Amino acid sequence: MVNRYLPTSLSKALEILATEVVTPYAGGTDLMIKPDKDATYLFLNKVTEMKNIVEDDKYIRIGAACSFTDVIENKLIPSILKEASSEIAAPAIRNLGTVGGNICNGSAKADSALIFFAANAKLRIVSKNGERVIPITEFYLGRKKTCLQSNELLVEILICKTGLNNYYYKKVGARNALAIARVSFAGFFNVEDGKIANCSTAFGAVSDVIIRRADIDVMLIGKTIEEAKIIKEDYLKKYDHEIVPIRGRISAEYRKTVCMNLLRDFLESNGI
Repeated sequence: MVNRYLPTSLSKALEILATEVVTPYAGGTDLMIKPDKDATYLFLNKVTEMKNIVEDDKYIRIGAACSFTDVIENKLIPSILKEASSEIAAPAIRNLGTVGGNICNGSAKADSALIFFAANAKLRIVSKNGERVIPITEFYLGRKKTCLQSNELLVEILICKTGLNNYYYKKVGARNALAIARVSFAGFFNVEDGKIANCSTAFGAVSDVIIRRADIDVMLIGKTIEEAKIIKEDYLKKYDHEIVPIRGRISAEYRKTVCMNLLRDFLESNGI
C-alpha cells in the first residue's frame, strides 16, 4: 500500500515537508510509470495556493500544480504556452500532468519549461522558513538536477504580461503531440520605435539543460532590422559555436543542423 499525505493548504504541505521524508507530486504522470512502493508521497493537487492562475501588475502567476489542461483553458495564458501545452502527450496526460512537475523533472525535453526559459520566467520557491524567487535559468544544475532543496516546493511560475505576442515555436518530433521532442525551439521578438526591444530564444532536447543564451541574443537588441542584418552571420556563428548537442538515438549532427535551421527561420520570419 502506498503511503500518502493529502494536505489542503500550502502551510500544511510545508510543515510535512520540513519534518518528513516525502516525495512531492501533483499529477504523478511520471511516477505512475514506476512507483516506489516504499516511498511516502506528498500529494499537492488539493493545495489551493498552487492551483491558481492569476495576474498582478507585472506578472501572470501560474500555480505549479496547475495541469496542462488548466493552462490551455485559461484566458490569461499566452498563446505560445497554450500551443506548447497542447502538444504534450495525449489529453489524459494533459489533464493530470502539471507545469510544476514538468519543470522539476529537470529535463531539457520539457515542453513547457522551454517556453518559460524563452520568456525569462521566474520561479517562486517556498519552504517553511521563507521563500525565494529566482530566474528559471538558475534552477537547473544539469541533467535531472535542480537547485530545489528537500524542504522546498516550487509554488508558482511568474511570466511577464507583455512582450509575448510575437513568438516563434517549433517542436520537431516523430509524431507531434505523442512524441518526445527531438529538438524544440521557442523565441520572442519585439520591435519598438524602429529598434529591436527584445530577442529571446531557447533550445530544448539538445543539451543536458535547455539552452538559453541571453548574452548572444543581446547582440540584436537596440539594433534596427537593417543593422541586425549586418551582424546576422556573427550572431549565427556564436550560436553555431555554443550549441553542442548531446548524442543519443538522434545524432548530434542532426540536432545541430535542426537548431541552426530553426534559428535562421526565426530571424527570417522577423525580417532579418
